Amino acid sequence: MTELTIPPIPQEALEKFSEEAQAFILRLQRYKTEQHDLSVSQLSKYPQSKLGAVLILLYEQAGELRVLLTTRSKTLRTHPGQTALPGGRVDDCDANLIETAYREASEEVGLPLNSPDVHTVVLLEPSISIYKIVVTPVVAVLTRPSLLQELKAELNEVACIFTHPLRAILDPKVIKDQPLAEQGTEDWPYPEELHSTSDTPVPMLGNMIYRMHRFRSSASPIKGLTADILIKTAEIVFDQEPTYERYASGQLQTFRQFLHLLKELKI
Repeated sequence: MTELTIPPIPQEALEKFSEEAQAFILRLQRYKTEQHDLSVSQLSKYPQSKLGAVLILLYEQAGELRVLLTTRSKTLRTHPGQTALPGGRVDDCDANLIETAYREASEEVGLPLNSPDVHTVVLLEPSISIYKIVVTPVVAVLTRPSLLQELKAELNEVACIFTHPLRAILDPKVIKDQPLAEQGTEDWPYPEELHSTSDTPVPMLGNMIYRMHRFRSSASPIKGLTADILIKTAEIVFDQEPTYERYASGQLQTFRQFLHLLKELKI
């Protein structure tokens, strides 16, 4: 894959957001970590079949940033019926991880490729899925929210398309008065009203305890890797910590820690 260069968002695109949202986007644009550049330089040693990317598409509605999400088709072999960010594994035709994220979003929800209304902001720290896929989040902003009305789910992969307030990932009470999936159904079977957690040992990681977060939405629960990626994104955007305990005791927190553990366990 080729090296990635992400140009700054054009000023005329940035000005389509409120001043507060502009500050959030610029904070994302400035974001850097040691892990940030792993997406090409250090991940190149991984088999292409083990690399993937997801698209975090943010837009502003009524003064709040929202994120595009999907519910996966129940006929899929992996994660059927679960909430996901548009994305998937790297393909031979992809020049880089950004192309992977956009290609998958085009295939899954019909997001136009090379749209003048969509601007890449930054790549975030990769995560590792339960299938040992290294997933890199690609954050982008949408300057024309009406484009969402033009999206169409690929029914073999996506059961529905929906959005969620990004701030509600840090403070679930934000969505308390918004339309939500009915409690007691498969879309929210948990006793908690808005946010549920459970701590579970992960055999693949030497029985490390992993805290699963689940957030109630207007559709399927936002949980697992998707929730973890959105928590990290929201922490950066709003420069705040969640209103709940993020990690279980002893839980690994960085991609580099996971790589070290995987090496130790010979996984």
